[in-house]
Amino acid sequence: MSSFLKVATLGEVPEADRGLVVEAFGRYIAIFKVGGSFHAVDNRCLHEGASLGDGFLDGGIVTCPWHGWQYDLASGACINNPKLKLRTFPVRVEGDDILIEI
Repeated sequence: MSSFLKVATLGEVPEADRGLVVEAFGRYIAIFKVGGSFHAVDNRCLHEGASLGDGFLDGGIVTCPWHGWQYDLASGACINNPKLKLRTFPVRVEGDDILIEI
């Protein structure tokens, strides 16, 4: 059974170009704010494991800081290799709290 877990508050997630890395249920997850929406994905780049939370955000695309691999945050799709996809997690905002479903 899946459940939602509070992982951050609204003020903890950077406004524009970076993400926030949190630990939930034994895994690291990167949370990004794109416009007024929040997206959560596995934090590890599928190329060589860099932290995507340290990546560069441009619109709904995050670019890995090591080798430039890019991912669509809404779908998790890898732009460099369409056969690969990050795991994404549903996000819910309740008041000032950000919750993700695992």
